[in-house]
Amino acid sequence: MIGAITAALLVCLALSLPVAAVLFLLGIGVDAFYSPFPLIRGLGQVVWSASNSSLLIAIPFFVLLGEILVRAGIAERTYRALDAWLSWLPGGLIHANIGTATMFSATSGSSVATAATVATVAMPQADRLGYDPRLFAGAIAAGGTLGIMIPPSINLIVYGFLTETSIPRLFLAGLVPGLLTALGFMAITAALCIARPNLGGPSQTATWAQRRTGLVDLVPIVLLFTVVIGSIYQGWATPTEAAAVGVAMAFAIALLRGSLSFEAINVALLGTIRVTAMIMFVILGAYFLNYTLASAGLGNALRALLGDPEYGPYVTLLIIIVLYIVLGFFIETLSLMVATIPIVVPIVADLGFDKVWFGILLILLIEMALITPPVGLNLYVVQGARRSGNLTQVMAGALPYVLVMLMMVVALVLVPGLALWLPGD
Repeated sequence: MIGAITAALLVCLALSLPVAAVLFLLGIGVDAFYSPFPLIRGLGQVVWSASNSSLLIAIPFFVLLGEILVRAGIAERTYRALDAWLSWLPGGLIHANIGTATMFSATSGSSVATAATVATVAMPQADRLGYDPRLFAGAIAAGGTLGIMIPPSINLIVYGFLTETSIPRLFLAGLVPGLLTALGFMAITAALCIARPNLGGPSQTATWAQRRTGLVDLVPIVLLFTVVIGSIYQGWATPTEAAAVGVAMAFAIALLRGSLSFEAINVALLGTIRVTAMIMFVILGAYFLNYTLASAGLGNALRALLGDPEYGPYVTLLIIIVLYIVLGFFIETLSLMVATIPIVVPIVADLGFDKVWFGILLILLIEMALITPPVGLNLYVVQGARRSGNLTQVMAGALPYVLVMLMMVVALVLVPGLALWLPGD
């Protein structure tokens, strides 16, 4: 059964069918061929149960927050400010790409939005300044993945919703690993550009006056992050309430700067609707597929396999990590999360691992899937913004950053405190 479902999934993806539609079709197929009961009759109840949660309202708010920052030009100002502070390092402007992705991640909650924003702002500089197109594009694709690790993160909200785990604790847990990953990206960029100077463009210096002036453009991002995450951490607001406050603040900042027109608001709202609809349909489709798989006995089979006491907890964890790396090559990240979490997380919890810690480990593995071919979504986003060259250049440029993520996976397994220090465990 597993082989048939996997083959059907890959065929549907190859046909470029929408992911949500694929999940519903697979659920119907499992119901027809493997389930002893006509589960399609319960589709309405499954869809209602999966969508009837106030926690999910945070998703459109965080998407809208990122859309406003992009349409108001705040992201572009952030890029210019970080250019003045970071471009003296070996690798020059590539560090500004990573720095901007890190800061934008602290407000957008989406890796795709982060990658698209930084790519749109930074790509015109690559050819003009003579940067190697592979490393420049690969750094943007990798930096974009930080959008689902550094809080607020839509994927962490989905993980918390599916596993009934505290969202504030997940947000705090993702902060240190996210920042360490960003520093790792910058370190490997500097090392590569020292070893091969032709990979980076010219290092640029700015006066201290220019740097101080640029700090003003960083204030909106820092203020939004402090209010949103601080209110959640202090218990003053739920994630949904904090996201709503963040949207209101973003509107106010954009209006004060005079950079938000009615047309920009309209585009931001339409973008929010599209992204939110995509996420919700994926969640609903994955819920129905899990419902039919559970009836067909696949969940019990996987639990019996992964829960074999002969393996031991760390061998089982290694199998799960390898499984996610392999599946990440072929399956879109959100659908991969939603389809597997209800089966895998109970096994991990039974082995004695902390669900908050595993959530951060899982997000790190999902980040890798965003920049590994053939279905690495950030690779296509960055290539779309380039409008020149070919996709293999972006893939090659992202490989060094995949190595950084693998090192972070090892670090999280060896030192769980990297994720559990701030939440207090």
